[in-house]
Amino acid sequence: MKAVYIEAQGGPEVLTYGDRPEPEAQAGGVKVRVKATALNRLDLYTRAGGRGLDREFPPPLILGGDCAGEIVAIGDGVTTLKAGDRVVVNPRISCMQCAACLAGQDDLCRNENFLGSAIDGSYAEFVAVPAVNAHLLADSVSFEQAAAAPTTYLPVWNMLVRKLQLKSWQTVLVLSASAGVGVAAIQVAKDIIGAKVIATTSSPEKAARATKLGADVVINYNEEDIRERVRAITGRAGVDCVVDHVGADFFGPAFASLRNGGRYGICGATTGLRTELHLGQLFSQRKEIYGVFMGTKEDMREIVEMLNRGAVKPVVDRTFLLSEAAAAHTYMDETSFFGKLILTQD
Repeated sequence: MKAVYIEAQGGPEVLTYGDRPEPEAQAGGVKVRVKATALNRLDLYTRAGGRGLDREFPPPLILGGDCAGEIVAIGDGVTTLKAGDRVVVNPRISCMQCAACLAGQDDLCRNENFLGSAIDGSYAEFVAVPAVNAHLLADSVSFEQAAAAPTTYLPVWNMLVRKLQLKSWQTVLVLSASAGVGVAAIQVAKDIIGAKVIATTSSPEKAARATKLGADVVINYNEEDIRERVRAITGRAGVDCVVDHVGADFFGPAFASLRNGGRYGICGATTGLRTELHLGQLFSQRKEIYGVFMGTKEDMREIVEMLNRGAVKPVVDRTFLLSEAAAAHTYMDETSFFGKLILTQD
């Protein structure tokens, strides 16, 4: 089959479009013909190395996690899916045997694997995954939209719905509204929960798109001070929750924007892994911090239910052919997009 893989880590030039062995459906699993694959920052970090993602070669590694497509084969014991089903794939594979998994807390599984970083992924014509990781799609949902959902909506759902427990009468600050997680956070906070949304972004054009998406107020952080603007918007009270997926550059002003007893959720650190935490603000103002990485299988089931109903609509900025993966990686590094970047088959 055709696939995009790496045999060494480095820049976009290490991405190779060529032939790799076709996977087979294992017992309890399914084989999916990939129709669309979404790019994530994890793909770029895995390709480049560093951030704890250095690896040895051989064997080569096929990149890519989030994807959607059609089932072409099922393994022994699979009764809930069949060939021809349209599905979206949860790229986080948990063991379903450890104490955390058995307790329904599979987002805490210590034996997890992730498509495209630990094992071969979805920059390919086919991918094989456990059947529990494949979720049925309504005909009304495009493969491109579905592929854009898992790695953006899973941490947001885990964060806002379960951990931070944002309520409809509360206010949330969403950092970097133009990225996939930012887009998902605005939609879940506004369209599912009904909260007030303050978002940040870097340009008037992106601010206009965030407003159209549902943000009540958008702060251009290149022109305004985030903390001072939040204080003005909230009557100096601060926000109830923060959704952070960017890390070091904005942690200080965002954390200071929380009200007493506010909840801070973080699921990424694209601008840097290290920052300073004001411990006095943490304990004297009774603030809470939650680290989130993806979500549970139940979170994914609920997200797909909302996706199939049309309650959430992932935003796709641009599509590339699979053979153009290197160009897609370069485009993602430029951070000029709004929403998700998608690879489709040649």
